[in-house]
Amino acid sequence: MSLERQVRAKLASKRDPQQDKEAQEWIETVLGAKFPPGQLYEDVLRDGTILCQLLNKLAPGSVPKINTSGGQFKFMENINNFQDALKKYGVNDVDVFQTVDLYEKKDIAQVTNTVFALGRQTYKHPEWKGPYLGPKPSDENVREFSEEQLKAGQTVIGLQAGSNKGATQAGQNIGAGRKIILGK
Repeated sequence: MSLERQVRAKLASKRDPQQDKEAQEWIETVLGAKFPPGQLYEDVLRDGTILCQLLNKLAPGSVPKINTSGGQFKFMENINNFQDALKKYGVNDVDVFQTVDLYEKKDIAQVTNTVFALGRQTYKHPEWKGPYLGPKPSDENVREFSEEQLKAGQTVIGLQAGSNKGATQAGQNIGAGRKIILGK
């Protein structure tokens, strides 16, 4: 088997049809329109127009120009515009797929992960009143300590420092014990 085939098989194995379905349903709900029947999820998203419309629905004006015709370069431009707008919306760079992942269908699982990252990011935008996708991200829990509390913490010896209130390994028998048998 060639290396390219192995890579494709590995990428295909990462794909979760249930996640693709959840992402598609969320996109359809947000846009208020179903995907064309009989078309694959990745084929509908491939030209980037649906993704740009999705982001414009979440944050109006995020993608000012969406190309609906013009061929490969115009569609790849849609995908790039979507990716730029995603980052401005607050999605981390590590969560954003590469253009070829979608346009050349190299890693559709990563595209779905990006849609989920966008869905999670909507929790952080109170102006969005529509549906969310994925679990709500945790909130930051900042703690403030006074100087007195910080100094008190410096005198405590942690358990990792070697003191464990007199605990020993006495009585522990790890593995089989040694038996010395002297001649009969």
